[in-house]
Amino acid sequence: MQAVTLKLLCIDNFIDGSFLNSLYSSIFTKSLYYLELIENIRILDGIDIVLVAFLMFYLYKLVKGTVAINIFIGIVFIYLIWQLTVLLKMEMLSTILGQFIGVGMFALIVVFQQEIRKFLLLIGSTNLTNGGLFKSLNFSKKESILKVDINAILGACDKMGATKTGALIVIRRTTSLEFVKDSGDRMDIQVNRPIIESVFYKNSTLHDGAMIIEENKITATRVILPVTQERSIPLRFGLRHRAAVGITEKTDALALVVSEETGDISYVKDGKFVLFKTVDELRTLLESDLS
Repeated sequence: MQAVTLKLLCIDNFIDGSFLNSLYSSIFTKSLYYLELIENIRILDGIDIVLVAFLMFYLYKLVKGTVAINIFIGIVFIYLIWQLTVLLKMEMLSTILGQFIGVGMFALIVVFQQEIRKFLLLIGSTNLTNGGLFKSLNFSKKESILKVDINAILGACDKMGATKTGALIVIRRTTSLEFVKDSGDRMDIQVNRPIIESVFYKNSTLHDGAMIIEENKITATRVILPVTQERSIPLRFGLRHRAAVGITEKTDALALVVSEETGDISYVKDGKFVLFKTVDELRTLLESDLS
């Protein structure tokens, strides 16, 4: 009987407009609240949002394709559940998740130490004075092709491939490579085909390690490069290929690898192998990436 009376009372309230008035009033109040928020937004607030979005996107790019991406997604999922439990006032569960999130900040440093190191290394080795940071983020493009003798490099790689002479050549774009050049022998030689072939000649004392090319000059040889920890690289690729992936993950440099086993030429950019069919197609790719 009481339930029937309550239903009739609700129907009467709906009919006489009190329910609708309450609904309209609530919507109007909420609208005013959000309009007031919009009016109080400053330019700095917009910049703050953009920077946070950029940071999150860049962190995602760092962990994308690695085991850490699953951990990253799991942490975000737990954080969202924690916020939901706080909203629903589930005190016990929200307290447990809150403590986990609080302690988890220290665990993140351990779990993501490789990614944090990669990020700090990229920032620390970026040439800010020449606008290297903005170029590495693709905010600006250099109109003219960097002064690199692509024909000499590809000619040497093609001949070394025919003789199955292993080689690893790193071409700098905007990010500084000083942090790896110190591991090898510094040079100051104009790029030309005979010099490249003689450096990687099997009986040469300079053939081990990588060659660094900057502004059409060979600036270092026998350089030891950081090796990638990426597990998706096929097993047929050796240490040279893993080193090429490693340096292009940490910088915006380009890498060319000549396999000692097969004589094939590999082109690595942004930590990924770039596919091509002919040397002419590779030349076009290099000209585009160095522009």
